[in-house]
Amino acid sequence: MTDNERAARNLKHVLQKPGNGSCADCGADNPEWGSCSLGVFICLACSGVHRSIPTIGKVKSLRLSRWEDSEVQFLSECGNDLMKAVYEAAVPVYYYKPTHRDCQVLKEQWIRAKYERQEFTEVGKKLTYEDESRDGMLMKRGRDNGQFLNRRFVLSVREGILKYYTKLDAKEPKALMKVDTLNACFQPDKIGNPNGLQITYIKDNITRNIFVYHDSSKEIVDWFNSIRAAQLHYLKVAFPGATDAELKPKLTRSFLKEGYMEKTGPRQTEGFKKRWFTLDHRRLMYFKDPLDAFAKGEVFLGHRDHGYRVTIGLPAGSHCNGAWQFGITIETPERSFLFTCETDTEQKDWMSHFNTLICTPMSPQEYSVEAYFKHKH
Repeated sequence: MTDNERAARNLKHVLQKPGNGSCADCGADNPEWGSCSLGVFICLACSGVHRSIPTIGKVKSLRLSRWEDSEVQFLSECGNDLMKAVYEAAVPVYYYKPTHRDCQVLKEQWIRAKYERQEFTEVGKKLTYEDESRDGMLMKRGRDNGQFLNRRFVLSVREGILKYYTKLDAKEPKALMKVDTLNACFQPDKIGNPNGLQITYIKDNITRNIFVYHDSSKEIVDWFNSIRAAQLHYLKVAFPGATDAELKPKLTRSFLKEGYMEKTGPRQTEGFKKRWFTLDHRRLMYFKDPLDAFAKGEVFLGHRDHGYRVTIGLPAGSHCNGAWQFGITIETPERSFLFTCETDTEQKDWMSHFNTLICTPMSPQEYSVEAYFKHKH
């Protein structure tokens, strides 16, 4: 047996140890790369980030590279679980740890924060995300003209508010967004910028979207985690007895699903029109354009015991005069909504999300949202 064959066999054995079967950074299954300097196993996407940061060392392909016995021994002595205990010793509850499904910007900044800046190695270390306020410029998309313009944003932890100003020296903010009704999620494809962030907030029971980005990946991810830190601060005050595990799911979230469907109007005699749909918690919102500030309408999805039902296909006698043929019917206590999808795969995916929601018990907050929808109709 050659030295290289022995090293390859030993490497395979090390890879089977607990913790090493998923990427140390994003959790993707079956990592195919190893870091010779950090002693961790990582996936292809995260290995690209590691390669772009010379200060955190060298990575090699587990299958294609030649491994020295000393490198295999180092990986054996370290491994994902042990090194996570070092580099993730003090990750704050609010800090968003990306998964393999998240965008590259979030993954890159997580890796840089962990290894390059070593932000989470010391318990009690004060991090920039926890500052009382954050003040800076972000490029914001105009509601009417669609142009991105430089706007000043100010996040105040004490007030629990994110504000933005149209001018640097403006006395009054253009908008006040309470952190308890605010959501932020990365939308690089939708916004057309790798650092694109969608901020959604509720004012007077109406959902409003604003779209921002910053040229610096670090800056936009810092804003994102600062918003989450401010939300956690608010929640700890509002729910003093709650544990971190209970509060964490209440921080920013990705939308359950987004995409195009066609829908018809309330009389169900109009033609089906293509709309962009966003499913956020129990609110199914539809827009003329994915970057619209306000939804054209919303459907609340309550529990099946309260008269909510989702069925595949359209009611007998309804005319599907749109381009798409794969129908979905949502019945609420007030009315039925008819939709069509482009493919059966999309139809099944939307159906799966809708059915999960109507089978999930409602929270007290969701009952109040439902009451608002019933009053509105």
